[in-house]
Amino acid sequence: MIHARYPVNVEGSSTPVPGRREGEILTDDGVRLRYQEAGSGNPGHPLVLVPGFGQTAAGFAAQIDGLGRHRRVIALDQRGHGRSERPAHGYRASRLAMDLHQVLEGLDLRDATLLGHSLGCSVLWCHWDLFGSDRTGRLVLVDQSPVVSSEFAGAGQEAPPAAVFTRDMPLGFAAGLRGGPDAVDAVVRAVVAMLHSPSLGEDEVRWLVEQTRLLPPRHAADLLLDHYANDWRDVLPRITVPALVIGGELSFLPPGTTEWVASLIPGARARVFSADEAGSHLMFRENPALFNRVVADFLDSVE
Repeated sequence: MIHARYPVNVEGSSTPVPGRREGEILTDDGVRLRYQEAGSGNPGHPLVLVPGFGQTAAGFAAQIDGLGRHRRVIALDQRGHGRSERPAHGYRASRLAMDLHQVLEGLDLRDATLLGHSLGCSVLWCHWDLFGSDRTGRLVLVDQSPVVSSEFAGAGQEAPPAAVFTRDMPLGFAAGLRGGPDAVDAVVRAVVAMLHSPSLGEDEVRWLVEQTRLLPPRHAADLLLDHYANDWRDVLPRITVPALVIGGELSFLPPGTTEWVASLIPGARARVFSADEAGSHLMFRENPALFNRVVADFLDSVE
């Protein structure tokens, strides 16, 4: 496993943190994963940002710059996403969790705060299942249910407030992603439309579509189906580090999901962004100042 760092000028912020860097980690299966990094702060408490399905490290620009003023922040492009390599294999939560762990090891990050958004939460739950608290000191879980399948929602465990998807949606999306260019384009736009509030500007929506298209469609289909089939409810009660669960009133997740997820994690806190607070699935982009303050206040209280 190797890593390297390079100076970088990153799109998405008018006031980048001095010393912003980009680097890469080579995984044990030969995939180069890129990351963006800023700040220094307490070297024992780095913040690692894990994007959701089709999203990229660049989407966390406001967090890298804002939170990076007081601590070291690393945002990862998962395999197939953003500026990372696009191998023909590994598009499942278990491999992404292993990739994350190899990033933590490669950069020698200890007692890290792991922040996952959407699918990134599933990666964190898988990482906890595999590695527990090794190198992890805190979790921030942004707008994700541990079970999204309507077929699995009542399968012998505490049921969520409501199922997120019936199988028609992920199966239909996967079929579209394995179809022709028009079908792929329709799926990408439908996925992006689920993420943001109606007030998001056209330029921002266009940028989100471009970022999502960086994940090759056939790999996106594999990852989407793996995400749909997983159920992490048995992992949450075994989390032993401080956790903050964030959601939004305008999210596509059913109302009450954020509080329910927090109730499954011992001692976890919940924070729901209201509609007036731009509480979409992408609240960290639509209201970055408040999001950064919520995360910083949580970390200040537990570090």
